[in-house]
Amino acid sequence: MSSNLDYLDPNLVPLEQKVIAYLEAEEDLRQAEVEARSLQSAHPSAAEVAANNFIQNIPPVEPPRPLAEVQQQIQRLQQTIAQLRDEVMQLLPARDEWVKVNLGYGPSRVGAFRLDNPKPGQPEYMLRVVH
Repeated sequence: MSSNLDYLDPNLVPLEQKVIAYLEAEEDLRQAEVEARSLQSAHPSAAEVAANNFIQNIPPVEPPRPLAEVQQQIQRLQQTIAQLRDEVMQLLPARDEWVKVNLGYGPSRVGAFRLDNPKPGQPEYMLRVVH
């Protein structure tokens, strides 16, 4: 019978660090995707915003990043996530079962579970994190 304190095992620290980096990269990707969607929707030009802010005596705001720059960031983040996913999968001691890890606020779980019908070109296992 395993203990509820197994997640504090120092041998799991590299796995925990990779999972945390993976989760942070996923959050960064979500934020970049929201930014890209907002840039694709119609919004006033920088000159209109500056003129409106001057009239209302609002301090100037930083202009939005170009859409192409945000799309490049999204591509980089997708590559980073794929790499971190592979690294987490390599660090997992087993497949098709949960491993308790410490993500900073008590026991969390991470595991790689076989997909029933993986599509061509997709990984055979899905990485799952419960935190």
